Amino acid sequence: MLPDVEQLTRIAPPSAERAPRAWPEVEARLGTALPEDFKGLVDTYGGGVFDETIRVLEPDCADRDYDLLAMKEERAEVLARLWEIGPEPRPQQLAADGAGLLPFAYIEGTGAYLYWLTDEAGRPEDWTVMANAGRGPEWEHHPVHCTRFILSVITGRIHSGILGNLPVEDHTFDSNDDILEAGPGPSAFPAP
Repeated sequence: MLPDVEQLTRIAPPSAERAPRAWPEVEARLGTALPEDFKGLVDTYGGGVFDETIRVLEPDCADRDYDLLAMKEERAEVLARLWEIGPEPRPQQLAADGAGLLPFAYIEGTGAYLYWLTDEAGRPEDWTVMANAGRGPEWEHHPVHCTRFILSVITGRIHSGILGNLPVEDHTFDSNDDILEAGPGPSAFPAP
């Protein structure tokens, strides 16, 4: 297990043991390799929410809004449209040849996303984190990989103005499987 994933498991244990994903197939559908730390994170936790705030996207999630592949396409379209019509400027980090963005997490209740700052010529292990406020032009660049960012934000070692309500004292992880399985409950819908 990778060190940052292992440290996360000590402070926010996963809810269940997970089967490893078929990453070569996922990466083929995405059209890119993914960082090993992310694959280790998802193989350990699945998708879900750290500290009721950072929802890690996962491939083939039953809820399209938290599916890594669906959000790759949706966020690319949203950002392209936003930058085409303005007035929000593209982050300066995207000025480099081959630079791009790929979402890996959603921030609950805010519209904010966490992205990898990708580089066509570089290795996924070198991708760093870009945080976007979602409902405004604010972007932050954090020169760490995604699992280190999550770990550092929830423990207070990295501060993000976009994730202002972290850190919390007691760390939790709620898996997409548990959240989606629970659903709204039978009493939420009246009988026909």
